[in-house]
Amino acid sequence: MTQFRILIFFLAGSLWLVACVDDEMPVLKGDLEYIAYSPQSYDLVIPEGFPPMTVPADNPLTVDGVQLGRFLFYDPILSKDSSMACFSCHLPQGGFTDNLPVSPGVEGLLGKRSAMSLENVAFYNNGLFWDGRSATLEAQALLPVEDHLELNIPWETVEARLRRHPDYPAMFRKAFGISDSQEITRDLAAKAIAQFERILISSGNSKFDRKFLKKEIGVDFSEAEYNGFDMFFDIEGSPMPDAQCFHCHNMPLFTTNEYFNNGLQEAATLNDFPDPGRGGITGKLIDNGKMRTPSLRNVMRTAPYMHDGRFATIEEVVDFYNEGIHFANNLDENLLPPMGLTPQMKADLIAFLHTLTDTTFINNPAFSNPFEP
Repeated sequence: MTQFRILIFFLAGSLWLVACVDDEMPVLKGDLEYIAYSPQSYDLVIPEGFPPMTVPADNPLTVDGVQLGRFLFYDPILSKDSSMACFSCHLPQGGFTDNLPVSPGVEGLLGKRSAMSLENVAFYNNGLFWDGRSATLEAQALLPVEDHLELNIPWETVEARLRRHPDYPAMFRKAFGISDSQEITRDLAAKAIAQFERILISSGNSKFDRKFLKKEIGVDFSEAEYNGFDMFFDIEGSPMPDAQCFHCHNMPLFTTNEYFNNGLQEAATLNDFPDPGRGGITGKLIDNGKMRTPSLRNVMRTAPYMHDGRFATIEEVVDFYNEGIHFANNLDENLLPPMGLTPQMKADLIAFLHTLTDTTFINNPAFSNPFEP
């Protein structure tokens, strides 16, 4: 009888303790529902004169989603040997390129093309990569992880790493409302990375923006910068020649989001391009040798240039367009007449390109590595 009374007393005490704890702590359902899920919209700032951004309905920008994407972008957990991350090929100080002709992956193997800048990538609505093979940022984010020339790891392995990580399950919960760490998937990881990439927007503080988009009083161009501006945009009535730039690099993004054969590759026929570019994706002969037009924003930070990184300096690029173009049947028609720029004209054109430098963008702490102090 005494033992029975002790048992009753113990059970009653236990129930009282549980009741008290329940008043203070939530009941666990799965292993993550005790963490609040209250998504807050991310306040996206788009500079004056920029186009509106299209954000997928199934991946709205949230504060926690962007933050998760930022961590994943910089975390080497997404690579085979945990030695590289997305940012390894997209460094802020390089305008989110790596300043290499082509990039080495975790195995030391070199990629086939130069890493493109991610500045304003959210506005690129006509395919991503040099050949446009991915239609969305979400689709693009999936590919480098498993590419044997890049991060070279199966997504199944990455998913397992993220699920057992001490911090990521809670971050995925806050970003996407998952109830259990087993719900962490590659698609959610790609969505988070895409959210972070969508905030990589120019600040609007380049000299060009302040002069022509913001129209700030007191911001003026030098004579050389004005001459370069006239040549770049072929300003009517200007005595300067047309440098044929704006046809492919127009305001405000300084890309038209289109694909061109710019005469870089030498090919006897349309079947002979060393890199078929867009044609390798569309299967159309006329698209062979065409590449996506990169933006020229922060162009002075993104050397080397072209899809294969063959030109180390902007001077080499201008020299090429002035006198080195290779003809093909699908060469962009604006490049057919020789430009005939003098050394001073070329220097003036480069002076204008310097006005596209945006150090505020490059140094934005919201874009920086969260693992560094």
